[in-house]
Amino acid sequence: MSTKVTKAVIAAAGRGTRFLPTVKAYAKELVPIINKPNIQYLVEEAIAAGITDLCIVHREGETTIKSYFTPDSDLEKYLESVNKTEYLDSLKSIWTKLKTLEFIPQDTNLPYGNASPLLSAKSFIGNDPFVYMFGDDLTVEKDCGRYLRKMISTFDQYSPSVIASVKDVGPIEIIRYGSAKYLEDPKYPNRISGMYEKLPADQAPSFFAQGGRFVVDSAKLWPVLTTQSTGKNNELWFADAVNTLAANDVVLTEATDLESDWMTTGDPLRWLKANIAVTLNDEAIAPDLKDFLNNLK
Repeated sequence: MSTKVTKAVIAAAGRGTRFLPTVKAYAKELVPIINKPNIQYLVEEAIAAGITDLCIVHREGETTIKSYFTPDSDLEKYLESVNKTEYLDSLKSIWTKLKTLEFIPQDTNLPYGNASPLLSAKSFIGNDPFVYMFGDDLTVEKDCGRYLRKMISTFDQYSPSVIASVKDVGPIEIIRYGSAKYLEDPKYPNRISGMYEKLPADQAPSFFAQGGRFVVDSAKLWPVLTTQSTGKNNELWFADAVNTLAANDVVLTEATDLESDWMTTGDPLRWLKANIAVTLNDEAIAPDLKDFLNNLK
């Protein structure tokens, strides 16, 4: 068992129905944020946080994600011929920096749910600690990987079963997400007893919503997840596993801040907001977008 966090799993096995008909022909995680697919930002974030071995769990029969991350010699030759090779620089960087990039189809015998990708990737993970990333979530930050490095550092310091990312979304948005209930524990800062799903503001234990990043002790996870029953809507929820671990072990949270903002891209409106946020974070193109937005009528 490795004690250093070098592995990551990205869940990309959903249908992305809220983006139909756009994603009829390709995976929803390939919908672009400015000039790169959503999922490429996640891969770059993982690499910047020290991940060297990464797998993407995709829907059975889905081939477009693997195709995107696979070198294309014909395209490279064409770009060389027109002196535009820089357009592939970000992808070439991924190919050279990762030791392992695997593509694993989600087992069709597993129930639907955001915990099933982990069972499909069990042989890849083994008993090593790992990062789990939801494929339709984005961390907007100028220092790529900063927030995930912070999560991994907290994991190394306290050795919990899980570090879960959270964001203070306020009373209006909290009903859309799971809400963290905090415990007073002088030994473990930001320890929670569980996440409570989609409660109105007057019932939510906090306004800290669960984000799409986790650092996980797999040796503690497997006994829980491999025996877990389906939950709400007959889905296999990772939050249910986190709650079981929180009741029997230590689960901590790491909150986003002004330098690293969590955003979901799971529906068209929030995808558009994420595009704007990423653009405003780019000093080269932010001024033009600001001028455009200021002149809208």
